[in-house]
Amino acid sequence: MSSVALWWIRRDLRLTDNAALAAALRHAHQVIPVFILDPIAHHGHSVSQRRLAFLYEALRSLDRALRKRGSRLVVRYGKPDDLIPALVRESGATAVFAEEDYSPYARQRDARVAKHVPLHLTPGVVIHPPETVRTADDKPYTVFTPFARAWRALPSPSRSALLPPPTHLPPVPDEITGDPIPIIAGFDWSHFPPSEQAAQERLEHFCHGDEAPIFRYHHERNWLDGRGSSRLSPYFRFGLLSARSAFVTAMEARAKAKTEEAKQGVDAWINELIWREFYVNILAHFPHVVKQNFRQVYDNFPWENDSTLFAAWREGMTGYPVVDAAMRQLREEGWISNRARMIVASFLVKDLLVHWRWGERWFWEQLIDGDPAANNGGWQWTAGTGTDAAPFFRIFHPVKQGEQFDPGGRYVRRWVPALAHVPDRFIHHPWDMPVDLQRKTGCRIGDTYPAPLVDHEQARQRALRLLQQLHRDKQKRDEER
Repeated sequence: MSSVALWWIRRDLRLTDNAALAAALRHAHQVIPVFILDPIAHHGHSVSQRRLAFLYEALRSLDRALRKRGSRLVVRYGKPDDLIPALVRESGATAVFAEEDYSPYARQRDARVAKHVPLHLTPGVVIHPPETVRTADDKPYTVFTPFARAWRALPSPSRSALLPPPTHLPPVPDEITGDPIPIIAGFDWSHFPPSEQAAQERLEHFCHGDEAPIFRYHHERNWLDGRGSSRLSPYFRFGLLSARSAFVTAMEARAKAKTEEAKQGVDAWINELIWREFYVNILAHFPHVVKQNFRQVYDNFPWENDSTLFAAWREGMTGYPVVDAAMRQLREEGWISNRARMIVASFLVKDLLVHWRWGERWFWEQLIDGDPAANNGGWQWTAGTGTDAAPFFRIFHPVKQGEQFDPGGRYVRRWVPALAHVPDRFIHHPWDMPVDLQRKTGCRIGDTYPAPLVDHEQARQRALRLLQQLHRDKQKRDEER
């Protein structure tokens, strides 16, 4: 065993089930927890102030947990490829341990650091790393269903495989100094307390007990108010909760389920964990998706990219209540349900013909759980440019989606006050209200609430015509070759 090692924390802000920390403790008597405030991630293009604020509070929580165990967090601001080698020299560390990440930037960063220090990467961001989920001819999967089948066929982690948090850690030498953790004030964390303890408590609430929400997940996950969601995505994003812990806890709930119906709820939630891993797999093997369509046939799609329409969508002023409610919640809370994300994304790219990258960037600026793989994968799935086999024909109807997943209009009324007194029968299409009822309810279309930006059915037909023309043009080019 060596004397000193660095535990380089990136997306694993936890002490429980942390493979990088465990590996560092096996390697050295002295482990120094380090977090680098990378200028690219903290002051780069389209940085989310809300997500940074969440991260900083989570770092403070981790530091408190480390201090209870005799250690402390060393935070430094600067380029990792400069600071990690500097810390190795200062501390005399013989190795650096970190959890492997799969975004193009993360891989490039780690390759640069590894040129200067012995960097050891451990699993942890996902349950089954991308290189372990392969086709029979050793290629990466590009379709979800066979990926999920292969994923489930791999050995599953059990409770005994989870790594317990250390009860004691050696103190960090006084001469190893750090920078203060920044403070970004003005955010309410009542919906998402930024700590490992909050993540574990939320997982326990979701999975434990005879009436655990996970047993109803397959029925309730699509409610627009998010009541059926586990709301764990920000904790996965920063590694306040390990994917293995979540999977094991869910499977333990499944074993205790009293009905086949309850098991279906668990299976549906685990399927969402697999979707998360699928998008990591796509990003790892096809890094071009960060800037380009996964399916190149859509490179020639004639997006209109009307900045005025985009601004109305962004501000929640489209005239479609379910879209506007979701966009306003996104601005206020930095989170919306998965169903809401699909609805607003479909409306932007299919109804308004605005490029999915515009929406992806806006989500990246707003979401607490903004994740490179999931954000990109979700937008390309909805836009039809991603891995889905027959995607562009899927166009969400904003009125029908609202009627199905917010039937009483409670969610819409919560986020769009102008619709507070609209009768249920008009809540998702208030433009159909007679003028006298508009006056009576205080919802005057074109005045207190905007008229629809587009007619959905006309917009749908326009999108389909453009798609058909795109494919006809491609077929013609192929024939001419």
